[in-house]
Formats: sequence, structure tokens, C-alpha cells
Amino acid sequence: MTPEVEAAVAAAFRDEWGRVVATLIGVTHDWDLAEECAQDAFVKALERWGSDGVPRNPGAWLTTTARHRAIDRLRRATTAVAMEREATKGTLAQMEHGGDAISGASRGAPMEDDRLRLIFTCCHPALSLEAQVALTLRTLAGLTTGEIARAFLVPEATMAQRLVRAKRKIRDAGIPYQVPPAAALAERTSAVLGVLYLLFNEGYSASSGLLVRHDLCAEAIRLARLVVQLMAGETEAIGLLSLMLLHHSRRDTRVDDAGALVLLDNQDRSRWDRLAIAEGLNLLESVSATRSPGPYELQAAIAACHAGASTPEATDWPRIAALYGELARVTPSPVVELNRAVAVAMADGPAAGLKLVDALQAGGALSGYYLLPATRADLLRRLGRPAEAAEAFREALSLAPTPAERQFLTERLEASLAD
Repeated sequence: MTPEVEAAVAAAFRDEWGRVVATLIGVTHDWDLAEECAQDAFVKALERWGSDGVPRNPGAWLTTTARHRAIDRLRRATTAVAMEREATKGTLAQMEHGGDAISGASRGAPMEDDRLRLIFTCCHPALSLEAQVALTLRTLAGLTTGEIARAFLVPEATMAQRLVRAKRKIRDAGIPYQVPPAAALAERTSAVLGVLYLLFNEGYSASSGLLVRHDLCAEAIRLARLVVQLMAGETEAIGLLSLMLLHHSRRDTRVDDAGALVLLDNQDRSRWDRLAIAEGLNLLESVSATRSPGPYELQAAIAACHAGASTPEATDWPRIAALYGELARVTPSPVVELNRAVAVAMADGPAAGLKLVDALQAGGALSGYYLLPATRADLLRRLGRPAEAAEAFREALSLAPTPAERQFLTERLEASLAD
């Protein structure tokens, strides 16, 4: 197997996993079977593409291969379980004669997109919010159980059990695989947006491997656009899309050529995507009259403060601190409070920020979250307390999830020791 084939299969996984799995779920109504057959298709690609060459349309090849694998599995199940024969035969007929519909499923209007159906199925109110988000990240984005567990800050075994229970609930309750009617959309809005938010965040600061996964960010933005079209006038959906675009506009400057993390203040702002910024700002402006902005709108407003600053010095930190204060009121969270502490430190000085960070550390809610000691270390360094800063950097380094973040913290630690 050549590196070129490995790269082609890896790229196809990033681009096509969600589409293949969503299509098979739509046809088989069996989540585990869909995932297993999709995995088999990618294994087969590693075997076949080396000798046959990479197909012109990898997604269609993978979908067809996975569908054939599912047909074989269902035929065997039909033989073994006679009582399910009629239902299985119907599924087989749909799969064997519905190839054109399957291969074209993702090219239709938003209501016809299998991945959008998948999101709304995962976000059925019969499931807990945590299960909704986790299941969609697993089946749509192809994140491993470990990656999802890290995103939720829970043990991998806990997340594995959560995913099993969610799939069983969908099967036993007969939850339909569809975008719900308009009357039922509102009750699933929060969960759907939460899925997209975590999907984007996993791409923006990946829990393993590369620091940034552009494919996940792009997929989250694509799906957010579909949701905005589907939920016309839903201000929080618009706010979330604005937030994603404003953050993603900095994608090319967050990591240097060596793969090292570049802080916001050190990024080359001339390389930010101005079209994405303009779209994000226009979207935010379209909902600016909202009397009680929601959390995504507030976060988009914070991102807009950064995007609109021509230099780091021009950043309106008092406004950012105030917005974080409002965000903490709307959605109380220790992570939001940590971000507010950073903004307060920039607006009122590091001593004011450190007081807030120390209170968070004493509370223990962010135990194991590397950005808490990393933030504390930076504030201690700015206050001229290098020994304490070094100790905090060591703690952050032991918790950092990616090589790029560990490299960054190592450099900061060395700088503190040199002070």
C-alpha cells in the first residue's frame, strides 16, 4: 500500500464517512449495521485502491461497497431469522433497486439530505441531550468513542455505554429517520445546534492528532447552513453560523508551518478570510435586534470584537468582558467564567483576572481542564511571578491533549524558567 493510497482513503473518510453511514441508516434502519458496513468499505478501499487505483468518485464507490456488504449481511440474517424475512426482504429490495437514489441522496434540497435527517433523528427528545450530541458526532462525523469522551470530559467507557443506550433507545422506540414536521422543529432546535457547535469545536481544537481539523469545521458550517435554511428566522441558528464563520476565518493563521500553535495576538490578520468575516458580521447584524440574545449570538458578538480589530491593541476588551458576563448569566458554565477571567485580565489587568481564575480553581469544576492552569500560568508570568508560573505551566502540560498544545506549553515553560 502506497502513501498516496493511504492519503486518499484518509481524505475519503473525512469527506464521506457521514454520508455513507447516513445513507445506510436511512435504508437499513440499523445503526450498528450501517457503521460496521461503512467500516468494512473503508477497509476494502485500502485493499483495492492500491491495485485498481483510486476511483474517480470515492464517495460513490464507498457507498456502493458498503451497500453490497449490508445486503450480504441482511441475506444471512434472513436465513437465520425466518420471522424477520418479510421485513428484511423489503429492505433488501429497497437497497438492491435504490442505488440511484442512494448515490444521489446528498445532492438534493436540504430536506432531502441524509445527514440532516441523521441529525434530527439523533436529536429526538426521547434521548438525553448528551446522548443526542454524542451519537451524532459518532455516526455523522466519524469521531471515535475516545474523541467524543474527551470532548465531554468523561471516561471512554462511560461514553461507550452512552452510545449503546442511545442506539438501543432509537431501535426500541421506533424513532423515525426523518426531519420532523414544522410543528416539532422547535423542541429539537437546542440539541441540533448543540451537535453542530460541538462538531465545529472538535474541528477547531481537535482532541487528538492535528490541532485543527478543517474538514470537521467545514462540515459543521455546511450543516449549519442547511439548518438555517430549514429553520427560517431561527435567530440562534443564525448566530451559530455567524460564530462558526468568524472563528473559521482565522483557520490559516492558527498554526504555523511547523504545526505549532499561534496565539490570536500573534496571528497575521492580513491572512484572515475577509469574505467569511463579512458574511459572519452580516449574519450577526441580521439578528442584532433580538431583545434577549441567546448564547450563540453572544459568542458571535465576542468573535466579532476580535474579527473587527485591525490590531491586538484595538480589541475592545471591556466589551468582550461584558459579553462574557452576559453569557455567564444566560448559560452558567465554568468554561465561560474562565474566558471571562481572561477578558477581565486584558481589560483591568492580570491581578483582576487571576483573582477570578483562583476562585475557579478552588471550586474544582475545571479539574483536569488544561486551559485553567495554562491561563493561571500566563497571568502569573505577567505579574512577574515566574516560579509559580512555571509550576502552573507544568500542570497544564501534563493535561494538554494535542502535540501542538504540548509544544506550545513547553516553550512557555522554558521561557518562564529563563525569567
